Amino acid sequence: MAPIIHVENLTKIYRMGDVEVHALRKVSADVEPGEFVAIMGASGSGKSTFMNILGCLDTPTSGQYHLDGKDVSTLSRDELAAIRNRKMGFIFQQFNLLTRTTALENVELPMMYNNTSNREREEKALEALRIVGLADRAHHYSNQLSGGQQQRVAIARALVNNPSIILADEPTGNLDSRTSVEVMEILQRLNQDKGITIVMVTHEKDIAQFTQRNVFFRDGKILFDREVEDRLDAQQVLATIPETLEEELLENGKETK
Repeated sequence: MAPIIHVENLTKIYRMGDVEVHALRKVSADVEPGEFVAIMGASGSGKSTFMNILGCLDTPTSGQYHLDGKDVSTLSRDELAAIRNRKMGFIFQQFNLLTRTTALENVELPMMYNNTSNREREEKALEALRIVGLADRAHHYSNQLSGGQQQRVAIARALVNNPSIILADEPTGNLDSRTSVEVMEILQRLNQDKGITIVMVTHEKDIAQFTQRNVFFRDGKILFDREVEDRLDAQQVLATIPETLEEELLENGKETK
């Protein structure tokens, strides 16, 4: 099976006056359909630039990027916009939800650009919220939701156009430990049950253990690319984490008031 993502000698140079910053240096890698890959590395390692190019949000200085067999450099602006809207789903660390709209309306947003009827938009958005366990919060506003619930809305928004690829940029970066694992449980389920290819940037080694493969960047190059040994199952991990402070205190033999 051909890779869904193929990059070869990918180079990105930013010019700031007379200074050249080499963000990527001849990076080559493949992602197969249905893989769950973590992109890791310190700040300035090139991982964010790499993800922006994969998401068709930036272009390389040189090198090739083939997405599902198509040379991205040959695509028009409209074709790239269509790919971002229909083939890809994006999840961000900051959630990027509209605060004055409901969870349902936030999830409907990607369908505003592809002539989907109002009824179909609502049905698809409700189904996406059901998948992430938030159907009962559909009419709550963003500021009425916890951080974990807001990230679930963001995942539902990424799902609503049935993408073949999800690109997630630090999706657990602003969440506590249990909520982070809950998000990873959803992503594992989407990957395993729906076959969605997921490429996720994270700096957290424990979060990367939930993926199948870790690609580590340093100084614009891939330092190592390897399969995850002893991969964590998010459902099993959740069973070991107390849901509430009260439960944690009871486990530790302390009284609650």
